[in-house]
Amino acid sequence: MDANRVKQILSSSSDIEVRYNGASVWIDNLNADGRTATVHLRGPLEERSEVGIEDLKEF
Repeated sequence: MDANRVKQILSSSSDIEVRYNGASVWIDNLNADGRTATVHLRGPLEERSEVGIEDLKEF
């Protein structure tokens, strides 16, 4: 995924499914470097991780 698409997803009111390593995640924000994002798993766990946006896949 590229930084522009991450920004579009963040500003969208739609529920857009994004996966990281096969797991469904919410994107919390695009980090200042424009190459990483903070995400957390969909569901009850809210552990946040910083991941490379190239590893995010839209479904």
